[in-house]
Amino acid sequence: MLNKIWFGLLVIGITAAFISDILDSASGKYNNGKIIPAKVVFDKPLTGSKMVPAHIEFTREAFESFYKTKIAGSFKQDAKINYDSASKKGSIILEADDNTPVIWKTIAKQEGKESSLSGEIYLNGKTDSLNYDAGVKLENVSFVKMQNVTSSSLEAAKTAVTIALGLIGIMALWLGIMKVAEQAGLMKIISKSLKPLTHFLFPEIPSDHPAIGAMVMNISANMLGLGNAATPFGLKAMEELDKLNPEKDTATNSMCTFLAINTAGLTLIPATAIAVRAASGSSNPGIIIGTSIFGAGCATIAGVTAAKIFEKISGKGTDIKQLVRFLLKAISIIALIVLAVFMIQKTGIFSSASGGVSEIFKTIIQIISVIAIPFVILTFLGYAVIKKIKVYEIFIEGAKEGFNIALKIIPYLVAMLCAIAIFRAGGGMDFLVSLLSPVTNLIGMPAESMPMVFLRPLSGSGALGYMSEIMSAHGPDSFIGVLTSTMFGSTETTFYVIALYFGSINIRKTRHAIAAGLIADVAGMLGALFIVRLLFGML
Repeated sequence: MLNKIWFGLLVIGITAAFISDILDSASGKYNNGKIIPAKVVFDKPLTGSKMVPAHIEFTREAFESFYKTKIAGSFKQDAKINYDSASKKGSIILEADDNTPVIWKTIAKQEGKESSLSGEIYLNGKTDSLNYDAGVKLENVSFVKMQNVTSSSLEAAKTAVTIALGLIGIMALWLGIMKVAEQAGLMKIISKSLKPLTHFLFPEIPSDHPAIGAMVMNISANMLGLGNAATPFGLKAMEELDKLNPEKDTATNSMCTFLAINTAGLTLIPATAIAVRAASGSSNPGIIIGTSIFGAGCATIAGVTAAKIFEKISGKGTDIKQLVRFLLKAISIIALIVLAVFMIQKTGIFSSASGGVSEIFKTIIQIISVIAIPFVILTFLGYAVIKKIKVYEIFIEGAKEGFNIALKIIPYLVAMLCAIAIFRAGGGMDFLVSLLSPVTNLIGMPAESMPMVFLRPLSGSGALGYMSEIMSAHGPDSFIGVLTSTMFGSTETTFYVIALYFGSINIRKTRHAIAAGLIADVAGMLGALFIVRLLFGML
């Protein structure tokens, strides 16, 4: 399935880019070779043909008529002009800034300069010695989308290597600590303490196996928002799970269930979303704590349930009675969470006026998150010392594994991140949004939130950027602002997680892992929409 999705992302992205460029060329979107009217204000009178500074003024009416696009208002651009009085034309370099319209920024990027645009200027007549009526003709541009696809794919390849190399130190630290804890027997103690839960989730894994301890540590770190610690624990868990795998290139049931839990992204404090809300001027940034827990809870339950159902369909699953009991429990838990969050909201706990309980909860989790890593390091190593384990030697032995794992995942990250970059840059996201908008309109999902639905599973940075844009345009405390930030905190970057974890152990046949992960994503987004509409909008 991963092969088809990967290839599909490439095909949709490149096809959408090519069609878009053809349509833009046919419609004359960029008006190549045409002159847009403007006014020029020179800093000093023209003398000779040297490059001189100036300011170019464009009216809103002229610009919108020329490019058939909307802009905020009339604007000025700093420029440098080299004018030849004999030919009555010259060259011009326009300096791009925050006021530059989007279409011009696109042209500048296509020219490879990004901070400036070049072209020709014609002075038609002067109002006085410094002011002229003029016309500007920019350089011709073509195949803008295809060039974006090329540059984005190359940038994504660099990003993939940067991510992998950045993991080396973190991987070395935590795999070294894990090795010490494993040799000391501490991981077995942790595994046995959670045996009832882990036996249901991963019935084919012995309760005292190192994989259980690594998975528990990964899930715990994710819930506390400790991504730097969660990733090494997760990669270690996949390595241990692979030791029990009879088919080395095929994902096991436990791997699929573990990935479903990870892609659900259950976190007690969605710190990134809260930080963006605070930076955007929210009166109560932490108001999404409860809604995000609800959305991520829905994602987790749906992902695990889907994984168990797919196990049963494939003939390698758990007992059907156990599955039915789990489904009933899942429905009951969701109902209780809905009721609890609704009652809490009605009592004003999440409101800015009485934010005491919300702030206390947030503070407690933040304190735990701060002391968790030092506490784990001290506890694990201290226990090993008590057990008379050679802590330093074993730590070094475990740390060496981190380097090999980090290098091993580079090809998988390059492949997946490049495909996602091509899909986004080519316009595949816009295509899917348009295709599914009739369905989302029926369930009351605002059109502005649709890109978040598709961006979050594909790109963490893309989703973060879009959330910031929504905050800026609509306000962090608006309905759409609360919804998009809740969506951000209700699931994870599914395809990145799958490429990272499966790539670390060379898994090529992912079985139902992607399907379960995507179901978790859908459930998380729908859960976010439901709870935000319940608490802040109209059902």
